[in-house]
Amino acid sequence: MDQQRLKGPVDQATRQFLKTAAGAAAAGGLALALPSVQAQGAPRQGTEYRPVDPPQQTETTGKIEVLEFFWYGCPHCNSFEPTLKDWVARQPADVAFRKLHVGLVPSWVAHQQMFFALEAIGKAAELNEAIFRAIHVERNALNKPELMADFVAGKGVDRKLFLDAYKSFGVRTRMSKASQQSKGYGLEGVPALAVNGKWFTAPSMAGGNAQALRVVEFLIERERKVRG
Repeated sequence: MDQQRLKGPVDQATRQFLKTAAGAAAAGGLALALPSVQAQGAPRQGTEYRPVDPPQQTETTGKIEVLEFFWYGCPHCNSFEPTLKDWVARQPADVAFRKLHVGLVPSWVAHQQMFFALEAIGKAAELNEAIFRAIHVERNALNKPELMADFVAGKGVDRKLFLDAYKSFGVRTRMSKASQQSKGYGLEGVPALAVNGKWFTAPSMAGGNAQALRVVEFLIERERKVRG
């Protein structure tokens, strides 16, 4: 990733993450020429995916939950987003998808707080694509409340409503819970995906974005069989 895209200071932990992610991105690019997961046979536990131990509580009842861990500033989350959006749109009624913005390092926390503020006022899904575009194409870092408020106001969101949510106890509570969930899943980087609180995979594990979603489909089918 070009670190200058964020326009602000990048802490050491983020620098290390970006260095690691760059290698994953290169692997992901090469993965387009590789056979599909199905062509290779069933995904290998411990390589393309791993169990979550102990399993984590899901927020969706009666459906198979697919959870994406992401960071708005992550270039790999940004490149994954169109493929993921198309995949989500094709899922049957027994699959529930949700996004969880994480704050693995301090420089991610402002974006995480923005995500949960927008989620609290029912605008996160609506503005998701625009936020990725603002950060990665328009070079708007969106790393301060004032910048965020200006941006969402330009998209028709009440500025005060957003800022009140941004500063709210409820949003801070959701951020704390997200940190606990990140630890519960053993999350070390993004993007990553969990299935039904039991299984974990990522493009860096599966060999690319499309491969990761094929692993998710395999795990969804596994959960369907368990449910009978």
